[in-house]
Amino acid sequence: MPPTLASLVRHPGLKLSVLAGEDRLETPVRWAHVSELADPVPYMDGGELLLITAMQLKAEDPDEMSRYVRRLVGAGVVGLGFALGVKYDEVPPALAEAAKEEGLPLLGVPRRTPFIAISKAVSAAIAADQYRAVTAGFEAQRELTRAAIGAEGPAALLARLASHVDGWAALYDASGSVVAAAPDWAARRAARLVTDVERLRSRPGPASIVVGGGGGAGATGAEPADDTAVADRVELQSLGTGRRTRGVLAVGTGAPLGTAERYAVHSAVALLTLTTERSRALREAEQRLGAAVLRMLLAGEPDHARAVAGRLYGGLLDAPFRMLVAEVPSGGAAHQARMASSAADEAPAPAQAPADATTAGTGTSVSTGTGVGTGTGTGAGTGMGIGRSTGSGTGAVPGTGPGTVPGTGATMAAEAGAAVGEPEPADPLATLADTMEAAAARTGESVLVVPDGERLIVLAPDGGSAVEACAEHARAVESRRGTKARPRGRGAAAPHGDELVIGLSAPAGPIAAAAAYRQAEQALSVARRRGRMLVEHEQVAAGSVLPLLADDAVRAFADGMLRALYEHDATGRGDLVASLRAWLSRHGQWDAAAADLGVHRHTLRYRMRRVEEILGRSLDDPDVRMELWLALKATASCTST
Repeated sequence: MPPTLASLVRHPGLKLSVLAGEDRLETPVRWAHVSELADPVPYMDGGELLLITAMQLKAEDPDEMSRYVRRLVGAGVVGLGFALGVKYDEVPPALAEAAKEEGLPLLGVPRRTPFIAISKAVSAAIAADQYRAVTAGFEAQRELTRAAIGAEGPAALLARLASHVDGWAALYDASGSVVAAAPDWAARRAARLVTDVERLRSRPGPASIVVGGGGGAGATGAEPADDTAVADRVELQSLGTGRRTRGVLAVGTGAPLGTAERYAVHSAVALLTLTTERSRALREAEQRLGAAVLRMLLAGEPDHARAVAGRLYGGLLDAPFRMLVAEVPSGGAAHQARMASSAADEAPAPAQAPADATTAGTGTSVSTGTGVGTGTGTGAGTGMGIGRSTGSGTGAVPGTGPGTVPGTGATMAAEAGAAVGEPEPADPLATLADTMEAAAARTGESVLVVPDGERLIVLAPDGGSAVEACAEHARAVESRRGTKARPRGRGAAAPHGDELVIGLSAPAGPIAAAAAYRQAEQALSVARRRGRMLVEHEQVAAGSVLPLLADDAVRAFADGMLRALYEHDATGRGDLVASLRAWLSRHGQWDAAAADLGVHRHTLRYRMRRVEEILGRSLDDPDVRMELWLALKATASCTST
């Protein structure tokens, strides 16, 4: 631990005596500083032991000494050393009384003890403390590394980390779910931080958040008696080499981390980042392999696809699967975010300034700074890349394709509460891929994730957790939109960041992969027209066909087909459009349609002949009647929107 006033008093070579503030001698000393200025406060940083001879002070003036000591205490000076036998043989009563009133420790320095000896003692103690911290940090790094490469992987690493920081640790995957925690009770504590984890994940990495204050369970690492009200201090660190967060590490303690504990957290962040990021060569190889497997399936070669997939994706092809096609419509906010995300993944993550302070109570503070880091060189190009999840539920699940970033490390959290800018919009396709891969990893499923331009194609086991996670993700997004269905007319505004649409096929096997792909594309088209985020193939035939007419091409066809009738009616020579609509709605029944219009049936017959003459089409043709009816519906939909 750093030197304290008590340790200096106990130093046999200094012979210091305590004249005031006996109850505050355990205060740490950051440095020993000599100043004879009447006001040294502008030159203080806080935490100093100030050494004086009182040559320039009115040490016998009570009012002057009261102001002097009060200013020192306000500046964070932790103690005052007074040289005896230089100007004064004893400490002036005015100074001693002022120190007692303000609670400032006052130490008597004998004439035979030079100030430089005190400075050397403080410096040596600080250096020794730093050496111990570095040594402990290296030992922690070795232990954490052994744990990370062991059979238990991240779970063992978290257990070692919790022991080193004398608190608890938890790991969240790319979707923000808790995948491992140590000790076991910490999983409940970590689950209550999901909102803070989500806030951190929305920020470009690397970043960190500090939540809570001192005291509580983290101080001893024991389970609190009341797990619903924990006053520990939790530091959340993002994991990943790019700007997209691949996971989050939570560390809970009873007080701000010391130097040795900080080194341990730095090491854990670096090691966990390495476990959540695969090498560029491996990622590119899996990308090529997954794309080849999908091409073979769609080409009707399931046997070849199964042979190429081997153990990597072979289990996925042994049972019914669902095929998912997702896309981000071009021009929307999410499409622009995706383009920006791809560019950002290629760029190095910005360096961040370290910071370390404490947030008391239940407040939070945010930092986008990194401290010590371990350089890596992983990542693959732009976009998401091929993803495969076959985990057993421990460890963060790797996302997809970050750019090459030279360096990553733990963030020394900004406990002083420094604010950062607005979070960047997430890439919807990347978020969906992370969500499904993370869910699959927790249950040991295999999923095949293939980017296809501005689309994402996923093969996932039917009835598995990946498909369910996709459905839950869609429900959550649509809930944020505030509606379950929102048709997107020509004048409809695109929803910011939620333009992702997904089509899901019916269960299929490898031999029917091409049919499943067509089903997914059909469902995707219906989702796009209905304003839904997710439509399953079974839902394609549900509802009305009319929402499918909400398309610019269909409306253009309808406008062109009926334009001549609208122009005729605009001259006031008859209401042909209304007459045609009434006649078609009554299935060609003259009397019923004429009654609806309030005209004689002969008048209606004349109008229908005029419709045939103007359009050059025969109403006896059922195809013509169908096209005219759909055109009327399409133009009516356009008018209503």
